[in-house]
Amino acid sequence: MVVGIVVIGVLVYTYVLGIPAGRADPFDYFGYFTNLTSLLAAGVLIAVGARTLRDGRPPAWLHLARGAAVTAMIVVALIYNLVVPGTGTAPGWVSVTLHLAFPLLLLVDWLVIADRPPLEWRRIWLVLPYPLLWLGVTLVRGVTDGWVPYGFLLPSRGVAQLAASVGMLMATLLVCASLVWAMSRIRVFEVAPQTPPSIGSRLGVRPTR
Repeated sequence: MVVGIVVIGVLVYTYVLGIPAGRADPFDYFGYFTNLTSLLAAGVLIAVGARTLRDGRPPAWLHLARGAAVTAMIVVALIYNLVVPGTGTAPGWVSVTLHLAFPLLLLVDWLVIADRPPLEWRRIWLVLPYPLLWLGVTLVRGVTDGWVPYGFLLPSRGVAQLAASVGMLMATLLVCASLVWAMSRIRVFEVAPQTPPSIGSRLGVRPTR
């Protein structure tokens, strides 16, 4: 939960930092896959933490959302560091935080801390809707107003190269999702579900025998 709050703080700081330089459009700012995915992943972490504190263990759908968030953040790290390294106008420490530290922390936490059940393979398709929606909106914007967050998605590159780029992204996503789903079956440090305190214990009432 704390990590999620910190990441949102970093995103807000970076957005405010860009306003004097004329980068005040939130649609452009969150048009970057890194920024939008980091925001969503941070929200998922906060939700998981809140539900764990309240109920002892998050519901199944939230575990799936967390798996999808981990997958998307791994893609963020891979694409940025291997395909478009050094791009962007944010301070260096922000780039390291969002493109390396945050994805790595999510991955290590997912791999080491067994606080989630194994994800069902038949649900792996749930990693697709969000990136496909982002791609669709990005490509439409590229055609209509000429703005795209990354050069490899420019319409001027032609249909064939765009299709190759989209195919590469989807293939990377599915490979990462398969690894995340497989890692959900690994048990390094088992975490038992917490039992939330009863109403009586919260009020200081001792149970009768």
